[in-house]
Amino acid sequence: MKTLFAAVFILISFFSCDKTSEVKKDSYQQYITVLGIAQDGGFPHIGCQKSCCASFYNGKSSKKSVVSLGLIDQKNQQKWLFEASPDMHTQLAALEQHHLKKETIIDGVFLTHAHIGHYTGLMYFGREAFGKQNIPVFVLPKMKTFLTNNGPWNQLVSLKNIVLQDLQSDSTLILNKELKVTPFLVPHRDEFSETVGYRIEGIQKVALFIPDIDKWHKWKRNIIAEVKKVDYAFLDATFLDENEVKRAITEVPHPFIKETINLFKNQSFATKNKIIFIHFNHTNPAIQENSAERKELEKLGFRFANEGDNFEL
Repeated sequence: MKTLFAAVFILISFFSCDKTSEVKKDSYQQYITVLGIAQDGGFPHIGCQKSCCASFYNGKSSKKSVVSLGLIDQKNQQKWLFEASPDMHTQLAALEQHHLKKETIIDGVFLTHAHIGHYTGLMYFGREAFGKQNIPVFVLPKMKTFLTNNGPWNQLVSLKNIVLQDLQSDSTLILNKELKVTPFLVPHRDEFSETVGYRIEGIQKVALFIPDIDKWHKWKRNIIAEVKKVDYAFLDATFLDENEVKRAITEVPHPFIKETINLFKNQSFATKNKIIFIHFNHTNPAIQENSAERKELEKLGFRFANEGDNFEL
């Protein structure tokens, strides 16, 4: 009899917990969803015959899309995209299939800078592909000049496939009563445009998105202080350490994950837990969920972005 009672209790508890989990998931009205985690070249990477990419071809690891976040507002039936990556076509499809389907494919796209993994997905809005008009693309001044004065991007502008919306650094854009976005400048090889990060604010929580930066010490702000101000910090994790880089780091400057960890070594577990690493190079072992390197860092409190993760705002 005791055994039967225990079994019934476990069964009731299981369904009760499952229902609570579903309610929590469905109750997200405004949230961020991770659509891509890889550096500009994606995973697997062009020209790579090393073990890191061979793991994809032999079926041991999955494809990783180029870095992108979706911002969803179920209450107001709106959705935005952060980055127009080369995988944007499937990332927009993921937003429709798994989050919010509406007549307008997207309510706006926020760009960080003019490196190939962050804006070239705009090509899919052209007449060779989607071919619709008046898709808002939010840009700072140099990015606007770049897209307006260089083909084929200026054709998207002249045909009004995209409509460039002006942003100013440190000036907040109100999306609606629940959501607002603030761009800010960060140092990062600005050959064609400035580079920005974004502060994304909901009613309850705030996120920081900095997929690319040269080094934390080159930024005018203190990254530790900035992380403490938010609930989630999606930070540049291109390389694990200096041993991974086979060319001059001055050509591709990024803060190593180990440098970021060292900066936060004396901070609380709660502060470390706000950090969600994103934008992994294909050579970075932390791009793989089950890697020993990632597991060790997770024990310290740090987190890693996975495609499909949702974060309530």
